[in-house]
Amino acid sequence: MPRFRLIFAATVVVLLAALTACSGQSADLTIYSGRNEQLVGGLLEQLEQQIGGTVEVRYGSSSELAAQLLEEGDASPADVFFSQDAGARGALADAGRLATLPTTTLDVVPQQYRAGDGSWVGTSARARVIAYDPRQVSEIDVPSTLDDLTDPRWKGQIGYPPTNPSWHAFVTGVRLLRGEDGARAWLTAFKANEPARFDNNILTLDAVDSGQIALGLINHYYWYERVAERGAEAVTARLAFVPGGDPLGLVNVAGAAVLASTDNPELAVAAVAFLVSPTAQQYFADVTAEYPLRPGVSSTRHPLPPLDSLQPPDIDLSDLASLQQTLALLQETGLS
Repeated sequence: MPRFRLIFAATVVVLLAALTACSGQSADLTIYSGRNEQLVGGLLEQLEQQIGGTVEVRYGSSSELAAQLLEEGDASPADVFFSQDAGARGALADAGRLATLPTTTLDVVPQQYRAGDGSWVGTSARARVIAYDPRQVSEIDVPSTLDDLTDPRWKGQIGYPPTNPSWHAFVTGVRLLRGEDGARAWLTAFKANEPARFDNNILTLDAVDSGQIALGLINHYYWYERVAERGAEAVTARLAFVPGGDPLGLVNVAGAAVLASTDNPELAVAAVAFLVSPTAQQYFADVTAEYPLRPGVSSTRHPLPPLDSLQPPDIDLSDLASLQQTLALLQETGLS
């Protein structure tokens, strides 16, 4: 995957320095986690107790860590890759860097949320949604399709996080559904509407909540976490799920995989199995406000609409691996 490495070469150099700062005593298992430590640190501490071995976790963005793993090859110290989105896992699977998981682990989650070749399994899902300011936009007027976002009425009123992996995965979905030319045309029209750029989903939601912008493109769980933290009466922004299989309503999954080069395959498989266990799935449902993928688990804290009630576009999540083309298109259209 030489072109993939070129895309991230500068980032990898920085990341290499950060990831080499580890403890002097080697752990039984090393996890490269593209999931934020604030979100999953507590869960990975539980994992260490469950699998009966010491665990070292190295955090970074999913795309950066995927590039890191490609650079390291078979010499990588990583045993497990725990990523935020399907695209990063797909890039590693395409490069032959992932082992096949046992069916006992894969079959825990529905087929659409795991790799067809058995190289990874989804651990939790998140939906792309529109956060909106009800003081500026009535619920009935919230955009319900991708093309609604290019309506001139929203000029300068839409926020998005251009460097976020979830945005990259969303645009990859647009490419898969509309082709390169169709995605380019939409991105060009979207840019012409002068969307406001923010560093991340949280700041995008902040801008909607404060009335700085009318609409924000985010993942659903940021809003639910905020309501749980502050109380519904303290959060002005509202949330709209996108219906009708539109690209705007992509449902993506975090997930885990075992590296083909691991020296401890049994422990690595046990770690992945833990992430789809009832304990871990309840953690995602209650602590991170994501959708658990194990049937029969639901949140006791967040009033999420049922996952099977959502209407995402029909996309094979493994196909989101074409990240390189997405980044090139975003750069070309000035939305990177």
